[in-house]
Amino acid sequence: MSLNPNFYQDRLCLNVLAGSKQNAKEIWQAAEGHVLVGVLSKNYASNEDAIADMREYAALIDNALSVGLGAGDPNQSTMVSEISAVLQPQHVNQVFTGVATSRALLGQSQTVVNGLISPTGTPGMVKISTGPRSSKNADAIVPIDSAIAMLQDMGGSSVKYFPMGGLKAVNEYRAVAEACARHDFWLEPTGGIDLNNFEEIVRIALDAGVSKVIPHVYSSIIDSASGDTRIDDVRQLLATCKKLL
Repeated sequence: MSLNPNFYQDRLCLNVLAGSKQNAKEIWQAAEGHVLVGVLSKNYASNEDAIADMREYAALIDNALSVGLGAGDPNQSTMVSEISAVLQPQHVNQVFTGVATSRALLGQSQTVVNGLISPTGTPGMVKISTGPRSSKNADAIVPIDSAIAMLQDMGGSSVKYFPMGGLKAVNEYRAVAEACARHDFWLEPTGGIDLNNFEEIVRIALDAGVSKVIPHVYSSIIDSASGDTRIDDVRQLLATCKKLL
């Protein structure tokens, strides 16, 4: 099974959550494989439980598995690194300070490892103190170019920009996208993305020249009764991707 995500036109890959293995398979089929299917480490009591269950997910979706923290929970950072080392998924979600550990334990450079950085209210400046200890201290705010260079030093693949609140921080997001393009670094916009703002959010990144974009669309397309991601919504997101490229 491939370690590389299946990007549409080599530029876009969706990231959505699965409520069950059947849901994961249907998501993957609806997205024509251009998707990373998120399963959250926070939902498991132990590494062993997570590895056994996530391995079954990966087998159904050609390894298009995205190992998640769970709402960016920094306390899941170590667990994500440890289970990803065994699973060898296509995608790993990490807090900023967990990137190097994940990359080292993976032992290869193909799996996408993102690093979580957050808006600050000032375009061009980002918060990198998203780890288990650093998130409890005064905000570490640095220029986006420096944050990207640090992620590159640690073996990261992409910026996970979270929480965006949809288009609330659009000027900040645009500055992040422009920096990612400058440094040929990938971008993963996350938080408050829905069917209404998805197209504009992705277009901003593409127009800035970002080489690869992985938009995360989570709660807005999840059926609250079943906990599953709505398959028709996934088809709509893919149609928008095809329209944009």
